[in-house]
Parts: sequence; structure tokens; C-alpha cells
Amino acid sequence: MTARGHLLFAVGCTLLVRHTELLPSLTTTPLWQLLPLALLGGLLPDLDHPRSLLGQWLPFLSRPLARLCGHRGFTHSLLATGLGIWGLQASLPGMPDGLKDALLIGYLSHLLGDLLTPAGIPLLWPLRRRFALPLLQPRHGPLPETLVGLALLAINGWWRGWLQ
Repeated sequence: MTARGHLLFAVGCTLLVRHTELLPSLTTTPLWQLLPLALLGGLLPDLDHPRSLLGQWLPFLSRPLARLCGHRGFTHSLLATGLGIWGLQASLPGMPDGLKDALLIGYLSHLLGDLLTPAGIPLLWPLRRRFALPLLQPRHGPLPETLVGLALLAINGWWRGWLQ
């Protein structure tokens, strides 16, 4: 997926979780606080690619990470997600739960988005097996992922009554 696809997906997933009230912390936190963290979370797994949007902003982190793990390696795993959750709890214990949850949803939305591509992701890294549900074909360019992201936003709009 492209950065645009991941950003759309992060916003759509965060709004969907908020509207379904799966995480009460998201319903009590203002959107203007949630969305920037969801967007950041949606870009974080690609920090392992120096030419990614976040990798270009943080080359001092991206280049060593790319050399160590390669693209769609460790950062696209459940282990990285778990370590990220632990790190957030340990280093930012005073951060409101809604903000942590938005960051986590953005991160997980990225993994889900890449799971929908033929290349898949190594969910159980360091095991090499890749998991994929190849619904988004790269040969069609970014249009399918953009349409999926926009459809997710439209579902959210319909749910909230904005499209009725």
C-alpha cells in the first residue's frame, strides 16, 4: 500500500472503532486529538523503509532499521505491536488511553492494509512465513486501496448519519 492508502485506512479504522464504541477511550477523546496519532500509527510500520514518508523524515532511524530487518519485516509483526504497546505504557504512563489506542489502531490498520496485498506480512516474525489476503493487487496501482479507504470513510459517514 502507499502512504495515502495507509493514511485513509488509519482514519477510517479509527472512526469505525470510535463509532462502534469498541474502545470507550476513543469516544471520550476529541477527534482533533485522535486523528493525528492514528495517522502517525498508520505510517509507523514503514519506518523500516528509507524511502517511505516517515523514513524520509527520520532517516537516522529508518536506515539502520532497514539494514537490520528489511522492509515488511519486524515492524510488520505482532511482536513489534506488542513491544510498541509495552513501550508506550512504560515510557508514557500519563498519556491518555484514547491517544494510545488511536496510535495502536493506526498501527494495526497499517498491518491490515499490507495483509490485503499479495506480498503479505510476517505476522509471526522472526518466523519467515508471510500471511496474506491478496485483495489489493499492485498491478492496478493505488486506485483500489484508495477506493477501499474512501469506502471505509463513507461507511463511517453513513453510520453517523452524514450520508443519509
